[in-house]
This record gives sequence, structure tokens and C-alpha cells, in this order.
Amino acid sequence: MEYAIVDIETTGGYAAGSGITEIAILIHNGESIVGKYETLINPQRRIPRYIEALTGISDEMVEDAPAFEDVAAKIFNLLSGRIFVAHNVNFDYSFIKHFLEKSGYNYTAPKLCTVRMARKIFPGMLTYSLGKLCHALNIPVINRHRAGGDAEATAVLFSKLLEGDKDGHISMMLKKGSKEQQLPPYVVKEDFDKLPSSPGIYYFKDRRGKIIYIGKAKNLRKRVLSHFTGTNPQAQRQHFLRYIHRIDFEVCSTELMALILEAVEIQRVWPQYNRAIKRFEPKYGLFLYEDLNGFARLAIGKFNKSHIPVQIFSNRVQAYNRLHYLVKKFGLCYELCFMGSCDNCRDAKCKKHSQELYNKVVMQAVASLTHEAPSYCIIENGRSNDEYSCILVDKGIFFGMGYISAHNDNVSFEDIKQQLKNYPSTDYIMCLIDKHREGCDKARIIHKHEQPLSADND
Repeated sequence: MEYAIVDIETTGGYAAGSGITEIAILIHNGESIVGKYETLINPQRRIPRYIEALTGISDEMVEDAPAFEDVAAKIFNLLSGRIFVAHNVNFDYSFIKHFLEKSGYNYTAPKLCTVRMARKIFPGMLTYSLGKLCHALNIPVINRHRAGGDAEATAVLFSKLLEGDKDGHISMMLKKGSKEQQLPPYVVKEDFDKLPSSPGIYYFKDRRGKIIYIGKAKNLRKRVLSHFTGTNPQAQRQHFLRYIHRIDFEVCSTELMALILEAVEIQRVWPQYNRAIKRFEPKYGLFLYEDLNGFARLAIGKFNKSHIPVQIFSNRVQAYNRLHYLVKKFGLCYELCFMGSCDNCRDAKCKKHSQELYNKVVMQAVASLTHEAPSYCIIENGRSNDEYSCILVDKGIFFGMGYISAHNDNVSFEDIKQQLKNYPSTDYIMCLIDKHREGCDKARIIHKHEQPLSADND
């Protein structure tokens, strides 16, 4: 078994937007170094000043150096058939794999991370950064922050790890079924092993315990692992993975509950690396305005912040169905509601008649949206056979969710409400609930004035 100990210097923190400026590969046979390759590489882009200050590698130094594609065949041959070893291995591996694939080489290899190895074999260190770890173990580091110097230090560290591995940690890490090397360097494998294959939300935390990312999943174990597998070269993945130290989670019985809890928790914590829900806006709205002739008009349009809608919707069909319902129920003018010709109107309350009367009826229609807003529970399977999950909406507003016993008879709407945890409602959450109601035929919808929930009618 041979190992390729790799270190690279780059122009930035993620492969898709950065280049490699230097690479060193040391071939280790398990006892000593038996081969060495080192070269500067022209990244074909400017080297940032702070990178030049850190590494000492300037644009002038790499001007005549080969491009990566010129040395890709050499690098591919050196790495092929060997275990890829690096300090924080997923960083170096993501760059090498990305640029080899750009050069036409399909590269995959088993990996070993000397950070994870050191945490297992030399536990209790204050820090596992390469410089401080080498200092603690009396490993000389010459030419720090250059690929050759850091690779040499990593090779000495690797030899010490091989020698100190009395409990077989390295062989366990290399087992085919082990997920050890796919995890970020500071994540404890026990945290990952606790993850169930159930719906829920998960929290990524930094070394101080601060939540930096919240996600939802139909399968917690599979979803969390997907963050760490593959070699996505984009910025977010490469930046935030290095800061993950802990994983926590909360199980939910359904994907909808996980989606809602994710939204609630993101609004509560506002984690650094969550972006999508922070930017959420409803897609469509029912708008009320007065035209130049003084008529109150209802219209469907795309949501915008400059005009507050009287009701929001997640899709256009939902919005037009609501407007059509109001037109028919209150006898509104088809033409004034942009739904056809005034000739279709079957009531006197249209623009051919009294403006004052018509506007009054429009306001009644708008008021009905609040008065007629539904109150209901969505009842689905719980986390076990002894309970149901429940999401409750009160007068069109999300009230809360939780679990109720599957063995209680004649539980009323108000009884259920008392058993649930109250959460803040948002447009996004209501859009989630509306979409679920439309597409899920397995859920039971219990309205406020219907028959109470019974254990016998599930």
C-alpha cells in the first residue's frame, strides 16, 4: 500500500473560482518517502495580494511555470493507485479532482485526512492546525505555506501517525463502508453516526457551538452526508465545510413539519450560510387599487414590495381560483377584475351601475378573505404508532404544530390547539401548507367545526 501525500497552494478557497499556484506530491510506502514531485503552476489568473503575502508566491514567479493541464498527466500518474493523504484532505482533493477533470482525467481515490487521524491517535490537542500540531509533536516545518515545506511536514506527521496508531484507526478509516474521510476534518464521527434515516432538521455548528447552517431532510443521515460527499467546487460548500465542528438534529414525523421547522429556526437564528429562505418572497398576490374612474379593482399580479397584497399565493392558479370565487360569490364585474368582458356579468354590481355600490361590494369581498379564512388541522402519521402529527391553521394563519396521542377519543379542535407548540407564521410557511394540502391525499384535514378526532375514525 502506497500513499500520495499532497499539498497545494492556491489563489483562493474554492476550486471553481480559484487556481493552483504550486503542488507537491510525496510518495510514501508506509515506512518512508520513496518519491517526490514539486512544481510551481501558472494559475492563469492574478494572485491576490494577501495570498502572495502568505505564501510568497507572486505573479512574476509563476509567469513561466506550466499550466495545470501541462502537468496533469504527470500528476494523474503519480496519484493513481495510491491513497490520497493531506492535512484537511477534502480541500486539496477537491482542487486536484476539479483540475484533473478539466484536463480530461477522471480521478477518484481513497482519502486520509491527517487532521482526522491526529484527532483519533493524538487526542486532547488544543488545536490541530498543521503548524501548531507540528510544534506540539516537535516536527520541524521548513518553508511554511509553501507546498513543498508543508508536504514534508505532513509526511513526517503521517509517519508518526502510522507509528502511533495502536488501535487500528487508520485501517478503520480506509474500510469501504466507513464515512470517516468524507466528513469535514473537525466533525466527530459519533455525531454523524447518531443521525437517523428519518425526516427532520439538522444544525451545523462551529467550534464555539454557534449555529452556522440549518437544513431540512426527508432522510437526515442521507441528506447530511450529501453535504460532505462529492467534490462540489463552488464557494459555499468549500467555505462553510471547514467551519463545521458539530452536528445536531431534531426528528420530525413528516417532511412538511421539517420544512416548517427549518423556516422557523432560520428566522430565529439567522445562520451565516443559509440564504434561500432568507430571500423568500410570495410569488403572486391579490391586489386592491382604485382606477382613474374611481372604481375599486381586484387584480392578480406578481408579488412586489411596493404594493401590499390583500392575500398572497404560491402559484398563479391558486390566485385566480380565489379571485374567481370572489367574483362569483359577490357578483363582481368580470371586466374590472380582468377576467373577461362585462357582458359576462350576471349581477347589477358592475361598472355599468353605481360606483359607490360596486366599491362597497368589493370591500365586502376583501373583508370576507379574513372572516372566511379557514381554521383546520392537518393530521398525519406521527413518529410512532402511538401518536399523530398535527399542523394547525387558525383563521388562515399558521398557529403551530406538534404531536397528539393516537388513543384519545373525541378530541376537539380546541383540545388539539392546547397540545401544540405555537410558532410564528410567515407567508412562506403558509405557502408550504397550502401546497401540501393541494398535493397530499394521505393527510386528513379536520376543520374547526367538524366532528372531533377519534381513535376509531383514523
